[in-house]
This record gives sequence, structure tokens and C-alpha cells, in this order.
Amino acid sequence: MTRVKGGVVSRKRRKRILKLAKGYYGAKHKLYKTAKEQVMNSYYYAFRDRRQKKRDFRKLWIARINAASRMNGLNYSKLMHGLKLAEIEVNRKMLADLAVNDALAFAALADTAKKALQK
Repeated sequence: MTRVKGGVVSRKRRKRILKLAKGYYGAKHKLYKTAKEQVMNSYYYAFRDRRQKKRDFRKLWIARINAASRMNGLNYSKLMHGLKLAEIEVNRKMLADLAVNDALAFAALADTAKKALQK
């Protein structure tokens, strides 16, 4: 019976992890064990933050819409309710873009929302 040497496979596995850990600070890009731990954490962060990014952008859009709607005499919830009553379907991303780049168009939407609220 002959002995099986796993050097090639082991080296390939370690090199793959160390290559993924390139650019990490200190031992995290040099030592296999710490590099592997950090790569696993990095995968976890990437997975988690792909979802977190969606939440963060929604929060940013809402903050921008709220600031612009307050300049037009409404708060965020009243603006959104007024737009719903006026049957205007604009998503928050587009509303935030209008609030930042086209104040006149946003003001027109805010006036429409005000009129719908008064009915």
C-alpha cells in the first residue's frame, strides 16, 4: 500500500484563500488560518450588506423627499398620502432624484398632493 501525499491539493486550497485575502491588514493576508477566518467573515459581510444597501438607500431617499416636501409646506407622510390620493405612482428613488435635481417638478407634485389632500 502506498502513501498518498496531498501537497498539491493542499497548496492549491491555501493559495486560493490567501489570494482572496490579498490586501488585508497584518497577519490576515499572510497566515492561512487568520486569512481563512477573515475571508469567511468577508463573505458574510458581503452577503449581509447587499441587503443592507437596499435599506440604506431607501432611508436616504426618504430623508431627501422629506426635506424637499417640508420646503413645499408638507411633511413626508402627507406628501406620500396626497400622491396616493391623486393616484400618482412615483417611486421613492425617482421622487428623491426630482427633489435634488428638479425642484420645480417636485414642487408641482407637492402642489398636486396638497390639492388631493384638501378634497
